[in-house]
Amino acid sequence: MPELAGRVADAFAARIRELEEHALSPSAVRSYETRGRIHDEDECGVRTPFQRDRDRIVHSKPFRRLKGKTQVFIDPAGDHYRTRMTHTLETTGIARVVARALRLNEDLVEAIGLGHDMGHTPFGHAGEEALDAALSERFGGRFRHNEQSLRIAERLNLTHEVRGGILTHTGEQEPETLEGKIVRIVDRVAYINHDIDDAIRHGILEQSDLPRDEIDILGATGSQRIDSLVHDLIETSEREGDIAQSDEVGGAMLSLRSFMFDRVYLGPQARPEHERAHATVRRIFDALAARGDDPDEITEFIAGMTDRYALEYAASL
Repeated sequence: MPELAGRVADAFAARIRELEEHALSPSAVRSYETRGRIHDEDECGVRTPFQRDRDRIVHSKPFRRLKGKTQVFIDPAGDHYRTRMTHTLETTGIARVVARALRLNEDLVEAIGLGHDMGHTPFGHAGEEALDAALSERFGGRFRHNEQSLRIAERLNLTHEVRGGILTHTGEQEPETLEGKIVRIVDRVAYINHDIDDAIRHGILEQSDLPRDEIDILGATGSQRIDSLVHDLIETSEREGDIAQSDEVGGAMLSLRSFMFDRVYLGPQARPEHERAHATVRRIFDALAARGDDPDEITEFIAGMTDRYALEYAASL
């Protein structure tokens, strides 16, 4: 077997190059044409650079901790609410479907999708807002979860394309690859629809509360909406030569996202959760700052916490 493994490894890169040349779109990033890593290293004989990035992410502690970070509801009772981990897996799965249909690099999309939220705080965006406000007031700094995800990606020595896709999955800067653009859109496709599901399960929404015009366009169930959004994304992107949604379907998605911000993310039922998240993060931050910890160390420590660990740590102070 060692001899066979050696022969396979010797031919692996050449075989992948040939396969990608025939199977991928001219616009796709080729696996062996990456712009490289921060620190040079020998490549693996039986994995492409992007496959290696994927494995580094999956085996990392920040990725494993995503299972303890919830999306909208803080440490909820019940086993069926989404976490950052399940959101990440849903985003990655959908993004791979889009990439395959458009003949783009699935391994690159997968690595970006798996890594995009590694730097997220506990308590979702409420935790992110609290840490950002505390850093600004105390040290004149700021916190963005995509920037923290990039710091982790840099420590893992991921490729340039994966690091770029992780950084630009949200924010003003646009991704430089089509694969990164897929994750940026699919991230919203995933969280809007699964957050509707969780909000209905939590009793914040009823199915009848969802805006009728948008539901008529996208579908009555989460699976129907995702199916509509994915097909529209694929067909529109193929037609336009870029990653794009049609005006009708993309507009309906953005309108549904605004509805979720008004009724769920920033709605009256979310205020107690947000206050709890802000108080917890602020209590930890103030304690660490008072003992003289460096702001970067504080950021790393708090951003790496799971919801439950943050609650327990704050209670112990």
